[in-house]
Amino acid sequence: MPTDNKQKFALWIHPETQEMVKRLYKTDNCKSRSEFIEKAVRFYCGYLSAQDAVNILPVAITSAVSGAVQSSENRMARLLFKLAVEMSIMMNVVAAGADVDDVSLRRLRGKCVEDVKKSIGAVNFDEVLRFQQGDA
Repeated sequence: MPTDNKQKFALWIHPETQEMVKRLYKTDNCKSRSEFIEKAVRFYCGYLSAQDAVNILPVAITSAVSGAVQSSENRMARLLFKLAVEMSIMMNVVAAGADVDDVSLRRLRGKCVEDVKKSIGAVNFDEVLRFQQGDA
């Protein structure tokens, strides 16, 4: 900002505020206390202007985020449905050729729950194959 357009006026502030300005203006790379005070006033004016926008922005942001979340939710639901269909097909094919008693099935279900918990859902087929072959 050009210094030739500045106007001088009386400023009444508390001594502790003046001391704070005197102590801090150099830390903000200001050449003078006046520059520091002007930056502070501009900052506060920006803050107040932003408060006016607070009433408008949350509605716009909420609407945009809701749309993105809804879209993502719909996509995930479709993918989970497809995955469930494929799992059902696989379970039916495996069950048709498997001879597993109820006790073994309950034990296997418990082991699978633990495997999924430990791996945070990323079960590795190679590890399952080694377990089924008795290597694990």
